[in-house]
Amino acid sequence: MNDLVIRDALVVDGTGAPPRAADVAAADGRITEVGTVSGRARRTVDAGGAALTPGFVDVHTHYDGQATWDPVLAPSSLHGVTTAVMGNCGVGFAPAQPHRRDWLIGLMEGVEDIPGSALAEGIAWEWESFPEFLDALGRRAFTMDLGTQVPHGAVRAYVMGERGARNEPADAADIAAMKAIVKEGVAAGALGFSTSRTLTHKAIDGEYVPGTFAAEDELFGIGEALRELGRGVYELAPAGAAGEDVNAPAQEVAWMRRLSKAIGRPVSFALLQIDAVPELWRELLEMSASDAEAMLFPQVASRPFGMLICLDSLHAFGDHPSYVEMALLPRAERVARMRDPEMKARILAERPEQEDILAAMVRGFPERLFPLAERNPDYEPHPDTSVAARAAASGRDPMELLYDELLEDDGRNVLMMPLLNYSDFNLDAQREMLTHPRAVLGLGDGGAHCGFICDASLPTTMLSHWARDRSRGERLPVEHVVRMMTRDTARLYGLADRGVIAPGMRADLNLIDLDTVALRRPEVRYDLPAGGRRIVQRADGYLATFVRGVQTFADGEPTGELPGRLVRGGLAGRGGRS
Repeated sequence: MNDLVIRDALVVDGTGAPPRAADVAAADGRITEVGTVSGRARRTVDAGGAALTPGFVDVHTHYDGQATWDPVLAPSSLHGVTTAVMGNCGVGFAPAQPHRRDWLIGLMEGVEDIPGSALAEGIAWEWESFPEFLDALGRRAFTMDLGTQVPHGAVRAYVMGERGARNEPADAADIAAMKAIVKEGVAAGALGFSTSRTLTHKAIDGEYVPGTFAAEDELFGIGEALRELGRGVYELAPAGAAGEDVNAPAQEVAWMRRLSKAIGRPVSFALLQIDAVPELWRELLEMSASDAEAMLFPQVASRPFGMLICLDSLHAFGDHPSYVEMALLPRAERVARMRDPEMKARILAERPEQEDILAAMVRGFPERLFPLAERNPDYEPHPDTSVAARAAASGRDPMELLYDELLEDDGRNVLMMPLLNYSDFNLDAQREMLTHPRAVLGLGDGGAHCGFICDASLPTTMLSHWARDRSRGERLPVEHVVRMMTRDTARLYGLADRGVIAPGMRADLNLIDLDTVALRRPEVRYDLPAGGRRIVQRADGYLATFVRGVQTFADGEPTGELPGRLVRGGLAGRGGRS
């Protein structure tokens, strides 16, 4: 007898094959039949023609701290993710000497915008070494499976102390010690190693992430650990990724190609379109694929990368003196005061006593401010819908229009400010990236950038915008977008037991109404430990999510079931879990 049978589903199986009508059965956490299932089951679900996909595998998250206190792992779990990989960009919490815990929190807070107070209160420190960290995760249960990587920043500081934390050069002994720690971590089950080289990644004290300026002997020496073990991904945020140095990316890809060939392992790196050189991404994609012996996999996103603008987060008036005086009041009180015509005139006329660089950026680019609808917000907005364009059309000052928009819906309104991946005010470049054979969907950053970004909802953008709603250019077949989020991401990290609906594979599944699946407008919550702030984005259309055949979500709400566990590399292809 099967544990679960889902009948009358439109199966989008993750291979890229066209959708087909079928039943799917599962027992003991694995798929047993796909087709016409006649046997009995302990539970039968009538899909009613809804789409059935593999559970989504998100390879770029930062739940390193949240995983120690939160079994739900939202917002990623709200968007059909059933396996997540964390420990990206060279930051994490192991290995960790006791006296360096606060420093590691400051590193994560600065790089990934996760409130340090939430991390300090929420993390249950049960480890020092990386294998001990894996064991601590292995004792926990989640709504999804969770894998991790060994982060360069933590390793460098552990081995080199202040020299490592301050990015001083590593000598041969340092490199050997770092390699040994990475090898120990990957041998114990880490899915790879990560590092960061972009100048946009800084700790809370202003120092760059340890490893930012690492020389090739260090980068290649650590990579030898993966070669010797014959497994693991080498992941990085490369120099120039955010446009801070337009000459760096090509040089980075050149050494990454040599690295991949030297260690025989996949190298995956962040790839974004930058305004200063809007065609550079195409050159980097071609370089990634031009050497057949190198396994380079650029991570690309499905929408613009930027900031969310709202009254409870970043906005243009946050550093104006009259607003600063009321900034800590509850939102309802702030809205009431800001609606007063006298207060509005005063705030609009003021100039900051000490200018905030992000607020100044918002004020300086009203042509890049776009409202997000409460349901199914448009992440490919037309330039005519920007604050600047609408203000010009109505003869108003852009900042006055922005002021009014921030107060809409009792101060819950949200605007998007795209900074990358939107050079031509359309997503044509993103479509080309998403169809490149080497590109891997990533960069969702689930669990991170809590103050003004929420891109963990990228899977829903793929299903709604790219497969159904796009009106400003070509769409993508639903089987393509599903494959990118399932088989392709799973294979990159050696998770060969998931990502496809086929007998013997993991019964990680999403039942989705493709006609109604849609994002909701991002919302600010204060539900992290110590009352920490984060932005969460929910979705409609996810009818059910299953992990190992156990239902974890019903109509977007958690069921309370926690079948997810730590996934350990090496055993992952055979379903290795703690």
